[in-house]
Amino acid sequence: MLLLEDISCAGDLLPFTAVRSALDLRMGILTFREKWERLLGAGNFSIGAVDAGSAGPALAANLLPTRALVALIHEETRRGTMRLDDQPDGQLTQASIDRLIVHGRLIRYPWHLFQHNAEALGDDFDLITAGRRSATIPDSVRTVAAEHIFIEEGARLSACSLNASAGPIYIGRNAEIMEGALIRGPFAACEGAVVKMGAKIYGATTLGPYCTAGGEIKNVVFLGYSNKGHDGYLGDAVIGEWCNLGAGTSASNLKNNAGVIRVYHPASGGYLPAGLKCGLLMGDYSRSAINTAFDTGTVTGISCNIFGAGNPPKYIPDFSWGQEGRIRYEWDKAIRDIASWKKLKGQALGEEEIKALRHIFNGTQKSIDS
Repeated sequence: MLLLEDISCAGDLLPFTAVRSALDLRMGILTFREKWERLLGAGNFSIGAVDAGSAGPALAANLLPTRALVALIHEETRRGTMRLDDQPDGQLTQASIDRLIVHGRLIRYPWHLFQHNAEALGDDFDLITAGRRSATIPDSVRTVAAEHIFIEEGARLSACSLNASAGPIYIGRNAEIMEGALIRGPFAACEGAVVKMGAKIYGATTLGPYCTAGGEIKNVVFLGYSNKGHDGYLGDAVIGEWCNLGAGTSASNLKNNAGVIRVYHPASGGYLPAGLKCGLLMGDYSRSAINTAFDTGTVTGISCNIFGAGNPPKYIPDFSWGQEGRIRYEWDKAIRDIASWKKLKGQALGEEEIKALRHIFNGTQKSIDS
């Protein structure tokens, strides 16, 4: 049994770990949890806190699960450093964990999700499609490197262009690629995702389940159930679940001086370097008005309703009403609006979601009062 822990990494991966474990982040095609389930089996790993009473250390949940990593874990077992026989929970020793982190891919900050998404897309594509046959690609679809394109049953494609010469393309069950869409891999449209007419999408992009994509998109990870359905540019970005970018919304991903982009780090209250390209990092349940223009490296918290004159600030706190972060989204209205957006995709707001959101809302109130 492999023990994982998601506490130590949660602060560095905000806002996306505010409402989920790091194991439930999506990267490539699958979430981290889904990757472990395919690689080890659902009963061969567990998630839990490591405390003074634990038998030993656990592997960080934000270490990207890959076949290569699993091979290293098995090697540690053979070396006797993962004491499966004399430790009932099969925890790794600190020495073995250190070696795995050195040779693995640690997703420490949110921008690492898109920076290493091409790698994850390739790994997941091989993992999901091994030994399987793609559904037939319709005659109206223009393809390049069709051997690296996989279409699940139930997907609908019409008069679009799929170029997998630079990376694989995966179209999930019941996804739809409308006519005139231009897609370059690596790319994944997960179950129920929709690419609208005339969209231009570059790799390495992931559309999580039931996302809608339009306009121009490059190297973006949509976690799921979010919309960027209209014209506007979005690049080198991560969009949480249940977000909506109004028509014409664009986000800069490169500074005019081509300098290093510094991104707000909510856990420390400071700014960290994120490289030369970083666009929008939007927390779950947040929305932008039409024609919103985000600066490079903008971070929005959970459940923000973003509108107003001029460019929004580089950081917009949780439950902001407007873009200055000075007015709070009223609780009843925020929950009502989230429920309405979920209803559009046939989903309902659950009690556990409300409890998690209330905890964030109360924390926001405390920070304002202080």
